[in-house]
Amino acid sequence: MKKSVFFGSLVMAGLVAGVAGASTLDDVKARGELICGVNPGLTGFAAPDANGNYQGFDVAVCKAVAAAVLGDPMKVKYVPLTGETRFTGLASGEVDMLSRNSTWTFSRDTELALEFVAVNYYDGQGFMVNKNLGVSSAKELDGATVCIQTGTTTELNLADYFKANNMEYTPVNVADDSEGQQKFLAGACDAYTTDASGLAASRATMPNADEIVILPEIISKEPLGPAVRQGDDNWGDVVRWSFYALVAAEEYGVTKANLEEVAATTKNPEIRRLLGLEGDMGAKIGLDDEFAKRAILAVGNYGEVFEANIGTSTSIGLARGLNAQWTQGGLMYAPPFR
Repeated sequence: MKKSVFFGSLVMAGLVAGVAGASTLDDVKARGELICGVNPGLTGFAAPDANGNYQGFDVAVCKAVAAAVLGDPMKVKYVPLTGETRFTGLASGEVDMLSRNSTWTFSRDTELALEFVAVNYYDGQGFMVNKNLGVSSAKELDGATVCIQTGTTTELNLADYFKANNMEYTPVNVADDSEGQQKFLAGACDAYTTDASGLAASRATMPNADEIVILPEIISKEPLGPAVRQGDDNWGDVVRWSFYALVAAEEYGVTKANLEEVAATTKNPEIRRLLGLEGDMGAKIGLDDEFAKRAILAVGNYGEVFEANIGTSTSIGLARGLNAQWTQGGLMYAPPFR
């Protein structure tokens, strides 16, 4: 196991070395299109609609970056990547960035030559079961079969949780959320485990959603966020600050609808820098000073993105929780635009 991880890291490092010489920002500008790695299909986060157009919470990050860099949120090519192919897809240069409900961990940060630029959703791993299984706690799953995606942090978390609680389980490996849902619905496993947000997204699409229970236990910390390749710090800054523009906008009450009015009247220096009215924020990362303004106009502020795609008014029904603004008791917080 250690040997395979070592050689896997060497392969990843080699892939990165082959693509890190060029500036991703220059490549995206020259191409006129952002290539964004996303989930193949997770409702609310990233999934094609009836017309084949990708929509969702993670997709909005791609659109915000495209608007900031290219002036058009539609200039994005979405590449669906599984849990097993997402990091090699990024490292090899197949995509410019990854916005695919991926957990920021020590090993991924240090061994896979990735740079997680921010956390756009604070999550944790949970379990989903049918009501007829008759359990109300994950600690009652001793001997269960559990559907689990390969190539994810959930595999180790699952093993650790069952070991710590002196329980046994049989894993049923699946490649992605779609296969996990299918096998769970077909009765191939007693429980399905993934990030709690993913469970809510999956349940929302199931025909028997009323018969599905998400158990109360959260067994891990899963800070999810967009990632870029290491070695291209400027591109990391572009993605990072395009996202944080959305977070800062919510904090300061700037919305997609009122942005122009705020820009015309505000005296707040932080808002003025955010909207490119003073300072030279854009020049510091190779963009013009209205990059953040374009990102906000494209998708709305962070709260608008959350509520439109996964919030309590949607079929997924997620409360803000840890993802509320820091001023509202959550963890969501933009570094200062100064």
